[in-house]
Amino acid sequence: MIAIFLIIVIAIIVLFVLAGRRYDQFLKPIDEKKYPFKRFMPAALYILDITGYKFASKYDRERLIKISQLSGRRYAKYYLKIHWANKIVYAMFGLVLTSLGGSAAKFDAMYAAFSIVLILTAFYLPDIELKEKIKKRRLLIQIDFPEFLNKLTLLVNAGMTISKAWEKIAQDNTRDRPLYEELNMTLSYIAAGVPEQQAYEDFAKRCGIPEVTRSISIILQNLRKGNSQLVSMLRLQASECWDMRKNTAKKLGEEASTKMLLPLMLMFLSILIIVTAPAILALRDF
Repeated sequence: MIAIFLIIVIAIIVLFVLAGRRYDQFLKPIDEKKYPFKRFMPAALYILDITGYKFASKYDRERLIKISQLSGRRYAKYYLKIHWANKIVYAMFGLVLTSLGGSAAKFDAMYAAFSIVLILTAFYLPDIELKEKIKKRRLLIQIDFPEFLNKLTLLVNAGMTISKAWEKIAQDNTRDRPLYEELNMTLSYIAAGVPEQQAYEDFAKRCGIPEVTRSISIILQNLRKGNSQLVSMLRLQASECWDMRKNTAKKLGEEASTKMLLPLMLMFLSILIIVTAPAILALRDF
């Protein structure tokens, strides 16, 4: 089993040597805080390139939709490849760990099954992380969007255009939150020449929340056809968004209560043992 471990390690080293520095520029935009195994990705990217993987499966299309919510449609294909590289790196670590463990322990059918499960779990971990990132991001947007829409309504009612009001809200913000990142991204797209209506549509798609989509539809309708009732419609939508925020807060509270259930049960069990143990010992002595 030691021989298998050494073969795997040598194979990974060879992949790194073959990859060389050809992926330095490709990986330059990647934040190492978000992808802690960035330095191991060249070998994984080399595997993807030599196998000629096309990223055209149903799985890839589903991941592409999810990734576009985080990075936008423009960079979704790039981050899909990074996502795959990350999966391969996790699988490599799983392979190295299981082969190392097999060289130190008895390798039998049970350990082989355990190794396969561990490697597959490691390979699937980036998908779980992606799902959790999207879930957390959506919750934060649901919490922040009603406040943004209220401010937008007030500024438009005061005589500002949608674009100027949008820009002011984004510039006045000091919080590092997903919604405000999306607001700034939308402004940067408009500054780069993307049509205003298209930029707002992309914003709604990236957020992936029905209330945001409805609000943007009202804004787009105003930009295309004009609408004297824009402010009143935005106020009505803002009221619905506050209801969404209340429901989100309620949901978070319920999840927190569920998470607290296990620690409370353990505490209760500990107290029960402390209280009953002396009585049980006394009965045994009697």
